[in-house]
Amino acid sequence: MRNYLTADEYRAIAGSLRLPTQAFIDGTFRPAISGKTFESINPATGKVLANIAACDKNDVDLAVAKAREAFKDGRWCKMLPADRKAVLLRLVELLQRNARELAVMESIDSGKTIYDCETVDVPEAMNCIKWHAEAIDKIYDQVSPASDGHIAMIVREPIGVVGLVLPWNFPLLMLAWKVGPALAAGCSVVVKPAEDTSLTTLRVAELAHEAGVPRGVLNVVTGSGADVGQPIGLHTDVDMVSFTGSTETGRRFLRYAADSNLKEIVLEMGGKNPCIVMDDAENLDSVASHVVNGAFWNMGENCSAISRLIVHKDVKAPLLERIVACAREWPLGDPLDPRNRIGALVSKAHFDKVCSYLDGGEKLYIGGSTVEGIYVEPTIMDVSNTQVRAARDEIFGPILSVITVESLDEAIQTANDTDYGLAASIFTGNAKRALHGARSLKVGTVTVNSFGEGDASTPFGGYKQSGFGGRDKSIHAHDQYTQIKTIWLDLS
Repeated sequence: MRNYLTADEYRAIAGSLRLPTQAFIDGTFRPAISGKTFESINPATGKVLANIAACDKNDVDLAVAKAREAFKDGRWCKMLPADRKAVLLRLVELLQRNARELAVMESIDSGKTIYDCETVDVPEAMNCIKWHAEAIDKIYDQVSPASDGHIAMIVREPIGVVGLVLPWNFPLLMLAWKVGPALAAGCSVVVKPAEDTSLTTLRVAELAHEAGVPRGVLNVVTGSGADVGQPIGLHTDVDMVSFTGSTETGRRFLRYAADSNLKEIVLEMGGKNPCIVMDDAENLDSVASHVVNGAFWNMGENCSAISRLIVHKDVKAPLLERIVACAREWPLGDPLDPRNRIGALVSKAHFDKVCSYLDGGEKLYIGGSTVEGIYVEPTIMDVSNTQVRAARDEIFGPILSVITVESLDEAIQTANDTDYGLAASIFTGNAKRALHGARSLKVGTVTVNSFGEGDASTPFGGYKQSGFGGRDKSIHAHDQYTQIKTIWLDLS
């Protein structure tokens, strides 16, 4: 996957792609029942890629009915665990065979750089599905320590029909994070991709059917949040919804559950993630590289992105010098040119939102401008007042706010002063400081002397308004798609 082509070769692939345009329900592509479509736009060029089926409640009802039918007759959930594993591993093989096509499709649909798509998104999506497939026949249920006259079994059962609502920033990877454990658990799913980025989800559904996922088990319904997301949330035959996206939309899904069948809701939402750098941090060149990657990878359109650099006053100047130099090494431009590290933002509306934060600091170190189209330069700025919008809002763009502190306690207090609690980083050469900081930060993931999210074996999710109800990745992701049942046997 890392044997990059030239920009012209990627453009040639993009021009030859067969783009999926219809919803995928009960094992086949279908137009929206209404016949309506919406335009899918290439963010880098502003040109229409395809006209996608604009589904509504009627299509959701059909997809849920087919998913329920598949779950009820057991064509997937009752399949031998080893056989389900084999099907998902065949899907991974098909994804590998079509990896470059998926990478180009993801890039032109989302504005993501082909560099990221080929280096991170596609290989990590495949690895995630493979990891959960391999876990299928390795998860054991339990027997509790009951009396001699009883046996108490604790068993997992698939929760049923699941709605998977995806964000637009990592369409393929977030699909894998959700569909991998949901299918591994034996659920039937109805997926709603983000309206801006539907293409790779539809293609994966087609490949899953080819791999042997039975009809009705994996359905994709395309369209807007109001027309598709809300009907999924309110549907009384959907047993749970796993949602990744904004905190505002997450609140809606809680209301939908309350107003319908009290379905389970798993929320992975926003972040305003701090990176603490103390005065004893080692190797400032390495620290700068991690900060730049954390702040500007995927154009900052990342819920775990480093958005606040909380830096000790004694190391601020030399660190910022290195960070600015490192940021200059991230070229901005055509996402299909593998030399570029910064692509287009996902849409004009999101571009306008991000631009509204460009003048939110007191001192500008780099950036602060836009480029023709919907590109925003990597921007770093001082923010002395931590109550301003740039220091508190989730910008979801390539803007890093710098906050100066004088102690670790002040850094932790500043880091925790937010409604969010998704991820954080701390850089220090002192092990006690590292552990104290990691335990004191009110977030779901803390990285020490690095930026990242762990790997497929580690759970991902947040505290506070960053989400609750479950975790993506790891064995914990399986738990959220299952019910726990106690079976009590009286042997007397």
